[in-house]
Amino acid sequence: MGTNAITNQVALVTGANRGIGKAIVQALLAKGAGKVYATARKPEEIDTSDSRVVPLALDLSSADSVSAAAAEAQDVEIVINNGGVLKVCSPLDAEAFENFIFETDINVLGLMRVAQHFAPILKDNGGGALVQLNSVASLKAFGSFATYSASKAASYSITQSLEQVLKDQGTQVVSVHPGPINTDMADSAGLPDGEPPSVVADAIIDALVHGRFHAFPDAMARQVGEAYQPFAENVIEAELQG
Repeated sequence: MGTNAITNQVALVTGANRGIGKAIVQALLAKGAGKVYATARKPEEIDTSDSRVVPLALDLSSADSVSAAAAEAQDVEIVINNGGVLKVCSPLDAEAFENFIFETDINVLGLMRVAQHFAPILKDNGGGALVQLNSVASLKAFGSFATYSASKAASYSITQSLEQVLKDQGTQVVSVHPGPINTDMADSAGLPDGEPPSVVADAIIDALVHGRFHAFPDAMARQVGEAYQPFAENVIEAELQG
């Protein structure tokens, strides 16, 4: 998007009431965003101390909810889909099927709902950007987070497809792959202490400014990203000949 990727832009962030989503809102405001639609299932939890923040109800599991939010945010230019869910679950657990369906509905179908309802708006507003939070678990599965890892692998695949199909309308797509980050979700899942959510927000802004598809925000993510880079450049980001 270039050096003025954020200044005076209208953004929307899902899952903006806490953790990474809240940090993304704060970073956008600090970089001069003109307006930020901060969405959550409970919009009353949104921090509205800055007048540029517009709280908005959005439930990623509901197409009607996403559609209603899109109808309200017709001026949006940057959509950051941060909302997601995580269950501690191995493939052998009795609740693995139920958990996988739940996580897939939010982490994968939620992304598709957002893309389908907001892509036309981004097109009408000049292209803009769609950012998806995907996790290092989309690249490396973890046995105790098996269903989550699988759902994030699927969301990463959908993100790659979105990058291809939205390119023609001038929409930049960014795939973000954090490792452990200090959030309530990570704490409740028993993940080790990680870096602050602000590193994810900073990585997103950097990717938008420099037109990058992949973003690896923290130390673990960068380790994965460095190993993955040759494959990403030669396969994921390349134009393969059929």
